[in-house]
Amino acid sequence: MTEASGCPVGVTTEHDLLAEVVTQQLEAMLAVGNYDAVKLLLQPVQPVDIAEAIGGLPPQLQAIAFRLLTKDEAISVYEYLDTAIQQNLLGLLRSGEMREVMEEMSPDDRARLFEELPAKVVRQLLSELSPEERRVTAELLGYESETAGRLMTTEYVSLKENQTAAVALEIVRRRAHDTETIYSLYVTDAQRRLTGILSLRDLLTAAPQARIGDVMTEEVLSVRTNTDQEKVARTIQRYDFLAIPVVDLEQRLVGIVTVDDVIDVIEQEATRDLYAAGAVQAGGDDDYFSSNLFTVARRRVVWLAVLVVASFFTSEVIAANEEVLQKVVLLAAFIPLLGGTGGNVGAQSSTVVIRGLSTQSISGLGPFRAIGREAVAGALLGLLMMVLVVPFAWWRGESALVGLSVGMSLLAITTLAATAGAAFPLLFDRMGLDPALMSTPFITTCTDVAGTLIYLQTAAWLVSNLPQLLQATGISTQLLTAMTP
Repeated sequence: MTEASGCPVGVTTEHDLLAEVVTQQLEAMLAVGNYDAVKLLLQPVQPVDIAEAIGGLPPQLQAIAFRLLTKDEAISVYEYLDTAIQQNLLGLLRSGEMREVMEEMSPDDRARLFEELPAKVVRQLLSELSPEERRVTAELLGYESETAGRLMTTEYVSLKENQTAAVALEIVRRRAHDTETIYSLYVTDAQRRLTGILSLRDLLTAAPQARIGDVMTEEVLSVRTNTDQEKVARTIQRYDFLAIPVVDLEQRLVGIVTVDDVIDVIEQEATRDLYAAGAVQAGGDDDYFSSNLFTVARRRVVWLAVLVVASFFTSEVIAANEEVLQKVVLLAAFIPLLGGTGGNVGAQSSTVVIRGLSTQSISGLGPFRAIGREAVAGALLGLLMMVLVVPFAWWRGESALVGLSVGMSLLAITTLAATAGAAFPLLFDRMGLDPALMSTPFITTCTDVAGTLIYLQTAAWLVSNLPQLLQATGISTQLLTAMTP
C-alpha cells in the first residue's frame, strides 16, 4: 500500500528528513540566541515546512521563531500551523503582534480558528479586525458547522456579463493577489445572482472587446450554503474542480470552496469513519494521541458500555441452553470459534459496504443486490470453511453430532453475518444516519449473540432427532453408536 506521493507507508521520505534537520537546526540556533542565522535558515524554506518546523519546537521557542518571520511570512505560516499551536501563539504574543496576522488571514482559515477558540478570545479578536474583515468573519461563523457556508472563502473574482474581456482581465490583475484562486472566474448579474463561469484560459484567448456574457459558460454547477461539507468534497472530486461556487437560497454568489479545503474535509471525514468503525467517538479536529487520558477514555467507554450490555445476551443464550451443554460438554469448546468467525465475516461485509457508500461505488449495484451479493459470499465462505472445520470438530468431539452441529451452524452464521454486515450500514444510510455507526465491534457483538443461539439450538435439535434420522436411513447400530455421543 502506498501513499498519494507514491512512497511506501512507514518509509521516511527525503522531505521528512529535511524537515527534521530544519527543526533541529532551528531549535539549536534559538537556544543560543543566534537570530540572524535563524532568518537565513528559514529564508529559502516554504511556509508549510516552516510551520512544521515551528510545530516541533517547545512552546516558548515557537513564539520566538514566529516573531523572527517577516509580516508576509508570518501570515502564510500561521495558516499552516495546527490549531493548538495557533492558540498557543495567541496567548504568548501580544495582541498587537497578532492583529495584522488576523487581518490578513484568509476568511475561511480565520473562521476555522475562531471556531476552536473560547468565546471571550473570539470577541476580543473580532473587535480588533477592520469593519470589513469583521463582517466577513461574522458572516462565515453564522453558517452551520460543517456546511459549505462555513467552509467557503469570500475571496474570489466576480465579473459582469456586459464587461469586455479587456476590462475583466484588468480586474483579474488587480485582484489576483487578494483571492484564493483566479483560474475560475464567476459571472453575476446586478443582483449578484450567479449566471455563468469563465476560465482564465477562455478570458486570455478571448478578443479584447468580446463581452463576458458571450464567452462565458452558462451551465455552472454550484452548491448551497447549507450543503454538507462531505457532499461538497464529493462534488469537487467527481468533477475535478479546483473550486466550486457557493450560492444562497436566492442563487446569489456568496463565496467559493477551494480544493485545498476539500482535502482537509476528506481527511477529517475519513478519520471519523475510522473512529466509528472502531467504536471510538470522534473528537473534532484535535489529535487523539495528544488528548488527555480522561478524554481518551470518555470517547471509548460509551460504545464499549453498549457492547458489554449487548454481550450479556450471549451469556443468557448459553444459560438458556444449559441442558444440551450438559449432555454434550464439548459443544462449548466451539462457541468461540463460531462467534469469532461470524464476527469476522460480518466485519468484512460492513467494511466493504461502508467504503462503497463513502465512495458511492455501490450506488450502481443497488442496496438489495449488494445485500444479496454479500449473503451469497457469506454462504460460499461458510462452505469453504466447513471443509476444514467439520472434520476437526468431528474428531475433537468424538461424534458426528458435534461435527454436524458445528458445520450446519457455521454455514448459517457466515450467511447471516455477511447479510447483517451489509444490511445494517445500508439501512442506516437510508435513514439518513452515518453508516459507519454500524461499526465492526457492533456487528461482531450482534453476530456473536445470534451465532451462539443458532449453534446451541441446532445442537439441541440434533440431540433430539439425530438418532431417529439415522435409524430411518438404515444406519447400522454400530455406526449409529459411533456417530452419537
